[in-house]
Amino acid sequence: MSWMVYRLTNSALLLGIVGFSGQIPAFFLTPLAGVIADRYNRHRVLIVTQTLAMLQALILSTLVLTNRITVGQIVALSIFLGLVNSLDIPVRQAFVVEMIEEREHLSNAIALNSSMVPAARLIGPSLAGILIAAFGEGICFLLNGVSYLAVIGSLLAMRITPRKIKPSNTHVLHELKEGFVYAFNSTPIKFILILLSLVSLMGVPSYQVLMPVFARDIFHGGPITFGFLMAMSGVGALTGAIYLAGRKSVIGLGKIIPLASGFFGSGVIAFALSRTLWFSMAVMCMTGFAMTVQMAASNTVLQTIVEEDKRGRIMGLFTMAFMGMVPFGSLLAGSLASKIGAPNTLLLGGTCCVIGALIFVRKLPSLREKIRPIYIEKGIITEVTMK
Repeated sequence: MSWMVYRLTNSALLLGIVGFSGQIPAFFLTPLAGVIADRYNRHRVLIVTQTLAMLQALILSTLVLTNRITVGQIVALSIFLGLVNSLDIPVRQAFVVEMIEEREHLSNAIALNSSMVPAARLIGPSLAGILIAAFGEGICFLLNGVSYLAVIGSLLAMRITPRKIKPSNTHVLHELKEGFVYAFNSTPIKFILILLSLVSLMGVPSYQVLMPVFARDIFHGGPITFGFLMAMSGVGALTGAIYLAGRKSVIGLGKIIPLASGFFGSGVIAFALSRTLWFSMAVMCMTGFAMTVQMAASNTVLQTIVEEDKRGRIMGLFTMAFMGMVPFGSLLAGSLASKIGAPNTLLLGGTCCVIGALIFVRKLPSLREKIRPIYIEKGIITEVTMK
C-alpha cells in the first residue's frame, strides 16, 4: 500500500498521512479492546475480526483492479482495517496464554507467536515486489484477501477449553480505568510500556513509512528494491524470534529489552547514513532483529508478571504502546521528511531510541527489585537470580 501511495502521489507527507490513518485507531481503541479481551470469549472475537479484515482486503483489491482507487479510499479502508486490528491484536496476544497448558512454556510460545509477523515479512515483501512489477498492486491485495480463508479455517479448527469468565457488574469505563491505574502503579510495567512507546513513536515509523523514499530516491531502485529491503528486515526479525523462542526462561530478559532498543536505534542511524544498498540491507537485518527482540521480550515480561484478571487490559496497553504510537510517528516522519529529508528524519529517530535505552538501563536495578518477588511467587526463581 505504501508503494502504491508513493507511486500515485510522489509525496512523503501523504505516506505519513496514510500510515497515520491506518494506525491511529490503535491508540484510542486498544485499551478498550483489552477490556473486551478480559470480558468475552477471545476465540470467537478473533473469528469475527479476521473475517472483517478479509472483507477489507477484498474491497481494496476490487477497487485497485478496476482502476477506481483514490487516496481518499485508501485512507478510509486503512481506518477500517485499523479499527479491526485495534480489537484483534490485544485479544490475540491475550489468547496465546489460553493455548498453553504448561506455563513454563509461555515465554517460548510468545516468542513463536512474535515470529509470525517477521516470517511473513521475510517472504511477503520480496514476493510483493516481484508481483507489483509484473502485475500491479491489485494482485497483491487480492492474494492477501484470499489468504484470510486459511486463517479463519485454522481458528474454526481449534478445540480449546474456554477460560472461566467471571460475570462483571462494573462499567466498561471503570474496568478501563482500573487497567490504567494497575499499569502505572507497577513500575516495571510502566517503564516497559514507556520505552516501547518511544521506539514505536520515533524509530519504527521512520524507516517503515519512509522506505519507499529510500528505495526509489536514495538507491534509485523500484518495487523490487523496496521489497528486498523490507525482506531483510524480516530476516532479522525472524532470527530474533527464533533466538527468543530458544530461550529456556524469562530470566535475563530485563537487560535484553534496553539492549535491543539501543541496537535498534543504532541500526536506524546507520541506515540513515548509508548510501550503499548492500550495507543498508545488512543494517535492515539488524534493525529487524532488534525490533522483534525488544517487542517480544517486553511482551514476555509483561505476560509473566501481570495478574490474570488484568491480562487483556495490559495487552491492550501493550498494543497501544507498540502500535498506537506508530501513527503519530508516521505523521511526524512524513512531515519531517518533507522539510529536512528522509535521512535526517531517520537520524533523529534512531538517536531518540538510543537515549531511551540508556535511561532504561539506569532504572534497571530498581525494576529488578520490583519484579523479583513476582518471579519468586510464581516459582520462576527460588533465590536472587534475575539478571
